Amino acid sequence: MLDAIYKESRERMTKSVEAVAREFGAVRTGKATPQLLDTVKVEAYDTTMPINQVATITVPEPRLLVVQAFDKSTVPEIIKGIQKADLGFNPVADGQIIRIPVPPLNEERRKELVRHCHKIAEEGRVAVRNIRRDANEQIKKAQKDKEISEDQEHDGLEKIQTMTNEFIEQIDAQLEIKEKDLMEV
Repeated sequence: MLDAIYKESRERMTKSVEAVAREFGAVRTGKATPQLLDTVKVEAYDTTMPINQVATITVPEPRLLVVQAFDKSTVPEIIKGIQKADLGFNPVADGQIIRIPVPPLNEERRKELVRHCHKIAEEGRVAVRNIRRDANEQIKKAQKDKEISEDQEHDGLEKIQTMTNEFIEQIDAQLEIKEKDLMEV
């Protein structure tokens, strides 16, 4: 009974931490990475799709992204999608290839991005705490229904709290790394 609650909680908390990591990956640090374009959606073939389904993204230099469209006819739509995503990029088309210089971040923008990262991290912490609350409710209900003893309830609540602390520490560690990355000049 308790093992199932622990297992489900651990899986859900792991997914929350992974979601935070994905969101951090999409935050621009001034260095070019393909993840910077993860939020870009492209209108192509009568549907909206992620950019990585219509093009490959490479990083030939630290401050340059190169997007190579699979189909030349999608190049204007890819450019529109990049501009619509409002990432502060100015894409330049060259046949089937789109070059995207990644400008260095100014101090104000860095601080704004750090605040955004703090918000992402807090959302992740709240998600982990909600999972803890759900698990605690399940454990208390099991004790109330006489499925587990009071000692097992106490141990279970403690174990869930320890797990919660562990995942919140992971989120905080990711935030610290991202913040350091953003503030590097």
